[in-house]
Amino acid sequence: MNYFSRIVKKLGYLFNLYCLRDPFLISVEKWFADRGDEKLRLAYPLDQSSIVFDVGGYLGDFSEAIHSKYGCSVYLFEPVPTFYEACVARFKDNPSIVCLNYGLSSSSGWLAINLNNDESSFKKSDTGSATQKAEVRSFAETVSTLGVDKIDLIKINIEGGEFDLLPAMIDSGFIKRVGFLQVQFHNFVDGAKQSRSKIRESLSRTHREMWNYEFVWESWELR
Repeated sequence: MNYFSRIVKKLGYLFNLYCLRDPFLISVEKWFADRGDEKLRLAYPLDQSSIVFDVGGYLGDFSEAIHSKYGCSVYLFEPVPTFYEACVARFKDNPSIVCLNYGLSSSSGWLAINLNNDESSFKKSDTGSATQKAEVRSFAETVSTLGVDKIDLIKINIEGGEFDLLPAMIDSGFIKRVGFLQVQFHNFVDGAKQSRSKIRESLSRTHREMWNYEFVWESWELR
């Protein structure tokens, strides 16, 4: 992107933020003003006995940070082979971080994923972006296969896939065995606002909201 394009993009961002008062951009600005990445994303009562699911692990930054802070066991789920291989190399000497080359969803199968670094998505089509077949497995099947009977913290950042995964977790009843849930909802999915509201309503039956930056990050704790 050249200098002129960057200026135009910045002006458009400022116009949408301050003139149109875009709710998403307001949430983004508040997240950074509150230093959410530093103060919120790792702030959970975990210890060495805790089990964490990092769903949408990408290159493993969250897995490394949460393990370094608490010494917990982490299952990292990353369906894109290139990113998965990078995680395997990164954590090859750390048996507490288990890297799995598939994503989590409501059902199992192989789907085309649009590749775009940390924005790679099964749901979003980017013109000109490469695609690749990647595996997803059902949440219920996965926890059974792994022998996991509780999850102390699950972090979900899967570029629209949360709208399939979370209802499956709720419908399975396993949501009652999830201590803390941190999720990034994505507003590019059709009907995202309504779907998010419906999921939040269902979540509120078992969990209470800890903090919420709409369509940026939000966190829930078991009641």
